[in-house]
Order: sequence, then structure tokens, then C-alpha cells
Amino acid sequence: MHDSIPLRQAVDGKDLRRAFGAFATGVTVVTTGGPIPHAMTANSFTSVSLDPALLLICVDRAAVMHGCLTETGFFGVSVLASHQETEARHFADRSRTLGAAQFDGVDWVPGPLTGTPLLGGALARFECELWREYDGGDHTVFIGKVLWLDHDPAGDALVVYQSRFRQVMPDWSEVTA
Repeated sequence: MHDSIPLRQAVDGKDLRRAFGAFATGVTVVTTGGPIPHAMTANSFTSVSLDPALLLICVDRAAVMHGCLTETGFFGVSVLASHQETEARHFADRSRTLGAAQFDGVDWVPGPLTGTPLLGGALARFECELWREYDGGDHTVFIGKVLWLDHDPAGDALVVYQSRFRQVMPDWSEVTA
């Protein structure tokens, strides 16, 4: 045990957000279908398992999306390409019209298995069945079982770094792990 290391009792939320911002992450739009479709921009997304095929998203408990996910049991994830900053901003705007109207003027297609809206032009698109939920403090960690996917290996990703949209530089070396 390290008795000489003082434990900090509280972490400032603004400092925490800035520190988390030091990690570059991709940008996605998470969607649900059903009678009242919904979408939100999210960067809390990651792969979990290849067998079974699982991914996760984290959603604030106060977000409209939180209730939509638990009601529908299915969701989509569209990994945005570098040219899709407009879509990212649109689905992050809390003042936008909700319901089906929020998809007006957006290139999207219904997922082939669940009908969940998936964005056209995205680098990768996933249709998922809600598999598990875990307490994540002020968020819930939703694990989705991947039912269907497609991807465009030729595109470049839209990323967020230090609270700003960025683009991936071409010709990065491939990571094979």
C-alpha cells in the first residue's frame, strides 16, 4: 500500500471532461427505430467481443435515447465519415425536432433486419439487439449484439479530440492486434 500518496476526495467535472478530451475518439450516431425513431450523436462507442459479436455504447440516464433503447430493444450505430460533421452536429443539437422529423434532410436508410435508421455515407453501420445493460454512474452501458453490419474501408473517419471535430490523417500505419 502507498500511504505516502494522498487520495483526492473529489474530481472536478470540468477537469475530468478536459482530461477525457485528450483521448481522440470516433464519432457515431446511435439510432432507434419503432413508432417514434430517435437519434443522438455519441462518441462513447467501442467494440467488446468478436465471438459473440458485441459492441457497447454509453448513454446518459437523462437522455431521450436512454428510454428509447430500453423500450425498443434494438439500435443502430453509424460510424461517421470525415464529411459528416453536419450530421454529427445535427443529432447533437438538443433543440432539433424529435421523432421521425429529425431525419428530414438526412441521408438514411432503414436497417435490413430491424428497420432502425442508419446513416448513408457512414464508414460502418451496425444493427444491434440490446444484449445487456450495466450501471455506469450517470450513464448506462448498453451492450449490443451485432445482428448486421456493413462498412466502407476506403473512407476517413470523423473524430473528436479536445472537444473539436478532427479528421484522420491519411497514410497512418495499420495496427494489427
